[in-house]
This record gives sequence, structure tokens and C-alpha cells, in this order.
Amino acid sequence: MSFLRDYFSSGIAVEIEYIVKDKHGTERLRTADKKAADAYDKALEIADRLAQLLHDDQVLPVLPDADLEELTIYLARNARNVERVLKGKEPEPTPPSGEHEDHTELTAEKPAKDAESNVTKLKRAP
Repeated sequence: MSFLRDYFSSGIAVEIEYIVKDKHGTERLRTADKKAADAYDKALEIADRLAQLLHDDQVLPVLPDADLEELTIYLARNARNVERVLKGKEPEPTPPSGEHEDHTELTAEKPAKDAESNVTKLKRAP
């Protein structure tokens, strides 16, 4: 029993980290928030589809690939407002800096206010 008590009191912790990479294998986001990782991954997939559409239709044929990627990622991350504009509505007001509704605007994970909230202690198997 003293082994288990020593093990759990040693402060060993496991941190799960999600890494989102683009189709070229470039790391785009590193976070402990699964929801943020999934949202960013979805935005990258949509951006790829938008880039293919623009490329196939010869829209902006002289636009450098880096600029096309930046444009399509912006459109994907702001899909709600793009859809509103396409329907003839005003875009929703942009929240003040740092108060994004979802985490897809993040490019790097910021530490949580309570770092322990992202840590789960390991339990040794019997």
C-alpha cells in the first residue's frame, strides 16, 4: 500500500496535447482543448476545398499559393459571417480581441488560468 500512496503523492501527471497539421504536415495548432483542435482541423479541410474550387475555376490565377491559403483559411474560419454576407445580411460584430466564440482563431495554445484543469493523474493498473 505504501507504494501506491507514494506513487499518487509523487505528483506524476499526464497531459494530453492535440496537434493539428495541414495537408503538408506543417503544424498549425497545438492545444490541450480537443474541441479547439477539431474546429481548427475542420477549418483547414474547408479551406482546402475552397482553394480547390478557386483553383479549378481559375479565380485569381496569379495569386500566390501562400496568399490563397491565407484567404481560404480566413473564409473557413469566418464561415458564419461569409454566409451572412452572401445572404445579403450584415456580418455579426467581431468580439473584442481575446474573446472569440470558438478557438479556431488561435494559432498557439495559451496556458489555462488553472493549469491543473488540463491535467489528469495516472492510475496504476492492478
